Amino acid sequence: MFRLSRGAEYAIRGLLYLAMQPEGKISFIEEISIAQEVPKAYLAKIFQTLGKKGFVKSYRGPDGGFVLTKPASEISLLDAIEALEGPIHFNDCLIHEGYCHRDEMCPIHDVWMTAQKQFLSVLTGTNFTILAEAARVKAAKKTDRLKEAKCKQN
Repeated sequence: MFRLSRGAEYAIRGLLYLAMQPEGKISFIEEISIAQEVPKAYLAKIFQTLGKKGFVKSYRGPDGGFVLTKPASEISLLDAIEALEGPIHFNDCLIHEGYCHRDEMCPIHDVWMTAQKQFLSVLTGTNFTILAEAARVKAAKKTDRLKEAKCKQN
């Protein structure tokens, strides 16, 4: 079963928070932690990794914090996940061609390959600008539970 690690989930939440801020606004780790319900110390460690991978820049001092290093539209959900998880493979046979000696004769291999390509396409096609807008829409609908339920049925 493919399952995101808690670290990758928290990284996504943190990047989403930054994507929702005005461009260039420096956000404190504590405010991100509170808003995204992520333990502060864990988030700080994750943001160190995201900084090393080039997603966020940190500023030290009393006015310090974090900011995205590039526009949210240039950071895909796949980028964020792979920054923490590494490459995604649905099954060992997809790690690289020839990894599994049954590649050429196994019909299940082709199903895994198709599913993985489609999954990665969705993640690549979803960037943090899209996610930030979706978050804004959901927040606006939060007070109207009936509308939200109706949207889920459609």
